Parts: sequence; structure tokens; C-alpha cells
Amino acid sequence: MAALYTTSLCFSGGLACFPLHNSVKFGRVTVRASGVSSSPLFPGHKVQVQGKVFPGDGLPETNDSSLVVCFGEMLIDFVPTTSGLSLADAPAFKKAPGGAPANVAVGIARLGGSSAFIGKVGEDEFGYMLADILKENNVNNEGMRFDPGARTALAFVTLRSDGEREFMFYRNPSADMLLQENELDFDLIRKAKIFHYGSISLITEPCKSAHMAAAKAAKDAGVVLSYDPNLRLPLWPSAKSAREGILSIWDTADIIKISEEEISFLTQGEDPYDDAVVRKLFHSNLKLLLVTEGPDGCRYYTKEFNGRVKGLKVEAVDTTGAGDAFVAGILAQLASDLSLLQDEDRLRDALKFANVCGALTVTERGAIPALPTRDAVLDAFLKSVA
Repeated sequence: MAALYTTSLCFSGGLACFPLHNSVKFGRVTVRASGVSSSPLFPGHKVQVQGKVFPGDGLPETNDSSLVVCFGEMLIDFVPTTSGLSLADAPAFKKAPGGAPANVAVGIARLGGSSAFIGKVGEDEFGYMLADILKENNVNNEGMRFDPGARTALAFVTLRSDGEREFMFYRNPSADMLLQENELDFDLIRKAKIFHYGSISLITEPCKSAHMAAAKAAKDAGVVLSYDPNLRLPLWPSAKSAREGILSIWDTADIIKISEEEISFLTQGEDPYDDAVVRKLFHSNLKLLLVTEGPDGCRYYTKEFNGRVKGLKVEAVDTTGAGDAFVAGILAQLASDLSLLQDEDRLRDALKFANVCGALTVTERGAIPALPTRDAVLDAFLKSVA
């Protein structure tokens, strides 16, 4: 892999940092980002170019990369073309690539970051389509594997009139569930700055063992571990097994993102808006706990400080992928500068940026098709503070 040099641009006036990269070559896949003009990007805003941040002061030691490796499922979402109808009554469906870890990988790349995806799809038309979509979006897909005996997972999504959704999955078993430890690209994992994953890959073997081995390799290499449980209760044998499975790897993560609903589920009905309840989920090794609140924004908790950052109000069409876009927005910035975890003002700016990423995603149908570019986020951000 070619050497990677990373900088970030920071803007005063509340605009978050975001990474900029030169050309990065991953074997057969080359990721390119446009160069940075010497002229001001935004008149009236001070521009500060920052070099690499050396780990220290309690932050996990990592390599010099700003690569985010996302592990888990990638699938096809079938989204109804008309909201507010049941699956049976929907007149048609739009085919959309999805799967939370893959969404995050594409989201990071769209924002100008460096990302890779590790997971398994079927050796079928949909599987190859998904691999091509990653490549087209400048995501390193060399960690993908293709199973000749299982199909790529499918999910049919019911869109309520308010844009919220319910899922019906076809994966009995699907290829993502069959990823094995001996199929993992450990070199790619160890090169990461951040290793991101969910909990769906913990549900069945052999994928569960592959997940555990990948996370251990990343942790042993000093990679920051990022965890979004992404609760999908119908996929688990029971609510009890889901709760136990999600919490089984809780204490190894450095960064955790959860929703209000997931707090209630994990605490068995306690108030997700009570800081004391949220603090019960904060473990001793955790660097950052994020709670997403949909259109209302997010809350953040570290050992030193906590607070809330307001969201951007938009008209919701489809909320699929909004949380993943938010995760992509914050991880893209942390991969470039981990010291954000220790500076509340700059972390708040980064979270404002991530909130805009999530908000823009709900304005279109599907997950990956709706993930915003960096320019779109910056444009919406500037309009919101104008």
C-alpha cells in the first residue's frame, strides 16, 4: 500500500474538521481525492491546516494511517416507492445497497476519508454488484469474500408515513453469516486507524468467531475500536440473546454509538434521557459514548465532559442509513485527529458536522444512495449557521 499522508482542515465559526487525502493505492483499487486550492474555501473563515496528531494522553496508540476498516454485513435493501403502506400493499420497490458497516464505509469515502470493508456476500449478481458499488465509491473492497453456496442477504423495508421503517430479512443463511476466520484480511485490519463493527455479525457462527478474531487483531495492533450495536431484534433468537450478545463485547470498544431505543432495550426499560442511566453503560476503557436522537441531534459522554448537540431539521423521506451517515461523519474526523476526543469545543463541531450527515441522508430513499458528499454536508452546514 502506498504511503498515506493525511491532513485536516478546520474552520472557525463552528465548522468541523474533515480529512483530506492524496492518492491512496490499495492493490487494484486506487482512491483519489482532489487537491486543495490555496485560495480560501470560505471567505471570512480562518483556515488552519493540521498535520498528524501523535497518540498520547490516554488515547489508544495507533499506526500512522487514517484508514477506517468496517466489518460486517452488506446486503440489498428493497425500499417501497410509496411511504405509509405495508409490504403487501407497496406497488413497487427500489433496490438499494445497504448494510450498516458497508454504509459507514461508503459514507466515510464520500466525505473524502479513507475506508475499507470486510465481509462476505454471495457469489451472485447482487454480491458482485455490491463489490462494484464499493469500488465505485472509493472503498477498498479487497477484504470482501464471495460464497458460492449462499446468497447475498436481502431486506425488505416498510416505510411509515413519517419515514421511519421496519425490516423483513431474507438470510437463512445468507453469505454474510458464513464468513470464517481464515478468510479475514488481517494485514488490512492491522493497518487501520479505526476498526468499526456492529452486533449482527455476532448472531451466528462462523461469523461470530470471525468477528471476535478480527476485533482482537485490531485491538492487539493498537487500532481504535468503534461499535454501533445497530439492534435488529428479528434477527436474534430472542430479546435475551440479543441483549447478552450486544453486551458481550461492550467493554472492549473505545467508541460506542447507540440510539435512545437501544438504551431502553439494554437497560430493560430505563429512561434513555436520564444521564445517570446512560452513565451505567459507560465502561472504564471507553473514550466516547454517543447517543443519537434522530432529528433532535445527539448527546456525547466522555470521562471528562458530556453534553448535547442539536440536529438539523429536514423533511424525512426515509430514515434508513441516517445513523450510519452520522457514524461516518464522526469517524472520518476522528480518523484524521483523535485528539478531538479530549477537546470538547472541537468535538462539538465534529458532532455538528456528523448531525448534518445524518440529516441529509433521510431526505432520499435508500441508505448508500442517500449518503451525502463532503461538499453537500458543508453547503448544508453553512446554510444552517447563516
